[in-house]
Amino acid sequence: MTTETTPRVALPGGEMLAWSDLPERRLAEGGPLGSLLARLVPTGVRVLLAGPHDPALLARLAHAEVTCLLRSHPDGVTLADRGARVVVGGPAGLPADEQWDVVVAAAGLDAVESVEGNRLGWDGVLQRLVTAVAPGGTLLLRVDNPLGVHRLVAASPWYADRSDRAWSVGGVLDAGRPANPAQVRARLAAAGLRPGPAFAAYPDPDAPTVLVDADELEGRTTSGLLDAMLHGACTGSREATVLQDPARLAVDALHAGLGSALAPSWLLLADRRRADPTPGDGTGRGDLPVALVQTGPPGVGVVEVHAGADGWRWWASAATPRPEAAPFASREVAHRDVTALHGPIPEGRLLRTLLLDACLRRDLHTLRHLLHGYATWLGTQADADGRLSGATALAGTDNVVVAGDEFAVLDPSWRASAPLELDVVLARSLWRFAAALLTGGYAHPWTSTLDVAGLTVVLGGVAGRDLSRATVAAAVEAEAAITAALRGLDAEGRVRLADELRAVSPTDPPAGPRSYQQLREAWLRQREEMTRLAALLKWTEDLLTSRERALRRADATINLLSGSLSYRVGRLAITPARLAKRGARAAKRRATAALNQRRSEPEQQ
Repeated sequence: MTTETTPRVALPGGEMLAWSDLPERRLAEGGPLGSLLARLVPTGVRVLLAGPHDPALLARLAHAEVTCLLRSHPDGVTLADRGARVVVGGPAGLPADEQWDVVVAAAGLDAVESVEGNRLGWDGVLQRLVTAVAPGGTLLLRVDNPLGVHRLVAASPWYADRSDRAWSVGGVLDAGRPANPAQVRARLAAAGLRPGPAFAAYPDPDAPTVLVDADELEGRTTSGLLDAMLHGACTGSREATVLQDPARLAVDALHAGLGSALAPSWLLLADRRRADPTPGDGTGRGDLPVALVQTGPPGVGVVEVHAGADGWRWWASAATPRPEAAPFASREVAHRDVTALHGPIPEGRLLRTLLLDACLRRDLHTLRHLLHGYATWLGTQADADGRLSGATALAGTDNVVVAGDEFAVLDPSWRASAPLELDVVLARSLWRFAAALLTGGYAHPWTSTLDVAGLTVVLGGVAGRDLSRATVAAAVEAEAAITAALRGLDAEGRVRLADELRAVSPTDPPAGPRSYQQLREAWLRQREEMTRLAALLKWTEDLLTSRERALRRADATINLLSGSLSYRVGRLAITPARLAKRGARAAKRRATAALNQRRSEPEQQ
């Protein structure tokens, strides 16, 4: 007896049997894209995922009826095991009489078309997906940026990639495909859809951790929130090798109004109007967030930013679990509680950016004003014992915004579990800034011979606080403990991290990806330091040589004088006097001893 089941993988033809292009990097619960789709897709609607997507998206769309359109047969089997209906064979394999309420092509159109079937080209694939959108339905389309930050900093050229996902039918040099959001919107309108909002995706087109409304990214060039988001998303890991720092480039692009223009990719929304529109139809796109960001440990989830009447506001699900620390991590030092994100987001510029700008311009007045205001603000937040707790204890220059003379914590979810001394909190924040300033090779108004601890002491003086090197050392230990707790490091990882932080020097490259540009600057600083040390060594050797020559001359003079007639006569005259003086001292000692003995005899009797 045999049991037959209905196959979950449809093979209409054109499938690629020896091919796989599912994304290698995957985010928890699909990352910001998963959260965006959860808002776009109401319960019970029909969804088409066109192209290879993160399998985690299927879990986020469990409340809908999902069909996956793929060109890779192995990928189709993988997704079918997760309970999805799968069609393998490219856009030509879609049933002509079937439509979906939401069509998602968040992997781009190149990854939809199969080389085993008829080639439709970019416009042909778009037209087929537009046909698959039901009246009142929505299309979510990803378009990669040929001049995105990820390409500008890549150590290897994009055209040298030989992986499956890097292959495309038309190629990026095809003049028939759009290269920016304006061109995409024109194609969508020509295909019969109504273009909607667009999101700029950072830092990786395949696994974005930040999605920001493109219009807001272009309009709010001084936003401290967007500054922190882009910098955090593009910081990267130490294992990556790039031409230059992507975080610095992304932040500079934001300030220049090019944050959207240099985004690695864009996600564009478009919808098909109904023939008889009814009030309230659609998928609720008016409630879309301004930004979605995934930061911190993997279990934290995605944090959203929404626009309100009083400005931007945080939004985080109250059900978001707080991540458990590693068994040996310091549970009492710090943690991240996303449920603390509620209420309005403070306006202003990021303190780190203002300090860097003032250092580059050698503006000591602005530096003194900012640092003194920052130290004063921290002091007002301290308790009667001079200790800080909660979010303020971790309010470093990269998590504080400044609006006029007002300071505020940007992201209050990073919290210290145990109170910290005010001077330690200030020293930790200034040490982090000093380390970024020196290892990053930024110009500043102080002497180049300062080490990180020395510059921290100087910054503390500018802020009006007398910080000692002992306080800075305690701040470095606190930094190691806090970072280890937030990363979930074990005891060995914490010790290794503490050793690395204590060993940071101005000649080191900055933390983050290995940037050729920054490595070269670090090499130049090391060469300057070695030149200075070589000059100091040469000066020391010259000094020792001159002293040795002087000693030799003195010795030669002594030897010359000791062999002369006058020296010998003098010795003959002095020798009897020396002997007489020596005898007199001996006689004096004997007489003193005899007198002491006579005085002691009556006392004994």
